[in-house]
Amino acid sequence: MDQVLRAHADSIVKEAIAAVLPDEAVRRALEGMELPGKVFLVAAGKAAWQMARAASDHLGRRIEKGIVVTKYGHVMGPIANVLCYEAGHPVPDENSFKATQAALDLVSGLSAEDTVLFLLSGGGSALFEQPLLPAEELQDITNQLLSCGADIVEMNTIRKRLSAVKGGRFALRCAPARIEAVVLSDILGDPLDMIASGPACPDSSTCADALRVAEKYRLSLSGTALRLLHEETPKELDNVHTQITGSVRELCAAASRSCEKLGYTPILLTDQLCCEAKEAGSVLASVLKTHASEKKPLAFIAGGETVVKLTGHGKGGRNQELALSAAKGISGLESAAVFSVGSDGTDGPTDAAGGYVDGDSCAALAALGLSVDAVLQDNDAYHALEKIGGLIITGPTGTNVNDVAVALLR
Repeated sequence: MDQVLRAHADSIVKEAIAAVLPDEAVRRALEGMELPGKVFLVAAGKAAWQMARAASDHLGRRIEKGIVVTKYGHVMGPIANVLCYEAGHPVPDENSFKATQAALDLVSGLSAEDTVLFLLSGGGSALFEQPLLPAEELQDITNQLLSCGADIVEMNTIRKRLSAVKGGRFALRCAPARIEAVVLSDILGDPLDMIASGPACPDSSTCADALRVAEKYRLSLSGTALRLLHEETPKELDNVHTQITGSVRELCAAASRSCEKLGYTPILLTDQLCCEAKEAGSVLASVLKTHASEKKPLAFIAGGETVVKLTGHGKGGRNQELALSAAKGISGLESAAVFSVGSDGTDGPTDAAGGYVDGDSCAALAALGLSVDAVLQDNDAYHALEKIGGLIITGPTGTNVNDVAVALLR
């Protein structure tokens, strides 16, 4: 392993994520915000605890009561007047349902003079949920969507219609109270109605869109689920004001600044990356091979969110799979590396944020009797990268603004 490149990768990851932590963004959003009446806080998503703590630090006793629902391991301590719940992600579980019911109880019976401060981040689709069909069936449909290669917009188009809180329905439950929503975006282009499936946003997708997704991926759906796909979601809401506080664009810009500090010339390839993880890794490897003869250090940056099509039974995530898929392409290439991380610090159902490979990785795996192609076929990037020191582990970061992949040429 190229220790200099690995040290650079770790430094870029650390600085890029630090730049998109929600604390300052939430405080900035709250500056000058009018919060009439009693203020009730509801925070949902992977960054919910961090966002709620920032709001509590800023507002203090103005918050009457609050609810946080976030991923397991993401609550970092108590927050005054706020109950914190941890729940399942990427598949909702019983704790998701309990926490969401607690939030619904909190906002029921409010007056038009009251305000709900709604702090939303990625992951809310699983964490903030009250299903309109049996929990086991919702979990099965979620697993189907996760494994078929559907992108996040397609997934959320389906999930909105199976939920009593998604697709603007939470806003209806808060009425007549006013909602001030502060959103940390984890979806390309920042479509408000798709971030965490838009609990407080009018839904731009239609029943026809949902049915097309179901047909495209041949989802196995019960009669109840099909009926729900035919029920339209709210298209207008008059009690919500929303601010977006962060996005993948900021993550890419922060990565670029960090690369520049280390002496690289940063080149932003895209902040709209949306394809299979294996394809993205292959493309980044090809970019490095094309520029291998350059005399100056280069850093190629791609932000977005890839998908994984499950063909095996291994352990991994999209960022680890992206990195590993680049290993063959840069095998033997000196001073070249590819790494990719999720800004939330948890890549898929693993404790890794992502993965790192360089020109030595393919040979290191071969020496252990491992074939990159076979590992990818089994979707087992985690264990392969673990064996060669290629996992990037940050722990939960408190933010969630998509992923960033970087190809370095030193």
